[in-house]
Amino acid sequence: MKTKNLLEVLQVKQIIGLLPEKIKSIQQDSRKVEEGSMFVCIKGYTVDGHNFIEEALERGATTIVVEDDPGIHVKGASIILVPNTMKALAHLANKFYNYPSKQMDVIGVTGTNGKTSVSSLINKLLEGVGRKTALSGTNGMTIAGEVTATSNTTCDILENQKLFSDVAEQGAEDVVMEVSSHGLAQGRVWGIDFNIAVFTNLTQDHLDYHQSMEQYGQTKGLLFAQLGNDTARKKFAVLNSDDPWSKKYEYITPAEVVTYGILENANFKAKQIQYLEDKTVFTLETLEGEFSVETRLLGEFNVYNVLAAIATLFVKGVHVSKAVALLRSINPLEGRMEQIPIDAPLKVYLDYAHTPDAIRSSIASVGHLQRNRLIYVAGTGGDRDKEKRPLMAQEASVADVVILTINDVRNEDPQEILRGMEKGMQHKNYGMLADRKEAIEHAVEISEPGDILIIAGKGNEQYQITGTKKEHHSDKTVVTDYIKHKYNIPI
Repeated sequence: MKTKNLLEVLQVKQIIGLLPEKIKSIQQDSRKVEEGSMFVCIKGYTVDGHNFIEEALERGATTIVVEDDPGIHVKGASIILVPNTMKALAHLANKFYNYPSKQMDVIGVTGTNGKTSVSSLINKLLEGVGRKTALSGTNGMTIAGEVTATSNTTCDILENQKLFSDVAEQGAEDVVMEVSSHGLAQGRVWGIDFNIAVFTNLTQDHLDYHQSMEQYGQTKGLLFAQLGNDTARKKFAVLNSDDPWSKKYEYITPAEVVTYGILENANFKAKQIQYLEDKTVFTLETLEGEFSVETRLLGEFNVYNVLAAIATLFVKGVHVSKAVALLRSINPLEGRMEQIPIDAPLKVYLDYAHTPDAIRSSIASVGHLQRNRLIYVAGTGGDRDKEKRPLMAQEASVADVVILTINDVRNEDPQEILRGMEKGMQHKNYGMLADRKEAIEHAVEISEPGDILIIAGKGNEQYQITGTKKEHHSDKTVVTDYIKHKYNIPI
């Protein structure tokens, strides 16, 4: 792209040196710079891109975008001085990739719990009505079954625009995107033109980063404010009427609001709910009348997830009856109260629950099932919100037996993590094992016929983080292998 045309998106700038005729790529990682690149210096939380200007130049950068004047003469390259390089990057990347998010409908899903489940549900339903979709989130960017790995649940500005450009070229009509509070706070979704914003719920999490629930909630609200005031484009906020934060988000968004819920009045309301062993059924009240809903997804939290997905399809113009019919064929999501199919005298579920509210919901989802005991493996992570640890154990105490363990130790003392959780235990029928594999195996070892075992914290994640290294780990593999060992089931 011609450099002068690209820089037209920045009104406030100072150009030092002679501009190159063209820019071949935009990079914010000096290691990815190539001949003809524009290097944008981003001040991160641990790394400042301004410290890598010389490396970028050595690799062939011809334009350097900075917010701090390096005070050096750069031969053969130009310096673009701007007030804020993050904001500049949002505009530059959008222009460079031809505003890809405007070429499709973008659905952003935010909240403490349920982002992955709701995003996946919406994506599957849209595929079911014949839309070509892409799904962005915890598992990367997925389109037509092909997965591109990403560094975070919500990618950085540049990576987002590159991914959106790629899926636009592949003909995607919709992108369903998990939007994390960290991504919102750090401006990673700047430049994305959202059409629909979906709110699941707000419960305690990430207070190590956000400091307070008020700040955490306000950060989530940025997505709804970001829908903007362009009334020429149809935009919607899909809100959980049973969560008090929805009233605040309704106030700050200019978009049309559609609500869903179980307790309060809502445009999409579930009633007469029956939680069965292999499915959930309920009557759905909607603007289009009442419908009988049947889904293989279990528990109250999945009723909310289903309602959010159906409401989103509705604002996309899909008739409720069509969405309800498609729901019957959707299997439980991997790692979200997923029952492990194994021929053993106990029921085993994997769940991603890693907040107090999510633990409460996972336990409630099996409350109607006949059982001997409920054994619960509860895990939390190192270098993360310490205040929620005792609250998680308190919720897990509803189970007959609790095993406290660690999801990802990172750089924290394992025993300190466990002691933090232990403070919330409400009975003495618990154990503490820092090694997650040992904790899962112990839970299986002490299990008896008729027990229900829930292994929570990581869901379908395939790794554990120790220090800064990711090492392979699968809860599903560990529990399946040990059950086969205990009951002499052929592998």
